[in-house]
Amino acid sequence: MEIEITAEEENPMLHRTDVRFELIHDQETPSRLSVRDSLAARLNKDAGEVVIHELDTKFGMRRTLGYAKVYESSADALEVEQAYMLERNKIAGDGDDVEAEEA
Repeated sequence: MEIEITAEEENPMLHRTDVRFELIHDQETPSRLSVRDSLAARLNKDAGEVVIHELDTKFGMRRTLGYAKVYESSADALEVEQAYMLERNKIAGDGDDVEAEEA
């Protein structure tokens, strides 16, 4: 899997960078978590600081276009992102699951 960053836009108010990228893959479309881990490694970030929002693969193509938000810290991601997006990207705050089960 090869990742090429096509655009980066700083968003200082939300402590993040919006990243658009192109992903070339040999097999089926990679999972959201494997793309997140690869993008985080490419940007020298922790996986908890990268939130993949969009992966778009056209039928039969080995190229995927994606959109991600890269935060300065995982605490910033937890503060800004919606719960469903954090769940999709397997990013959880301390005790979030326990509070939801007790309620």
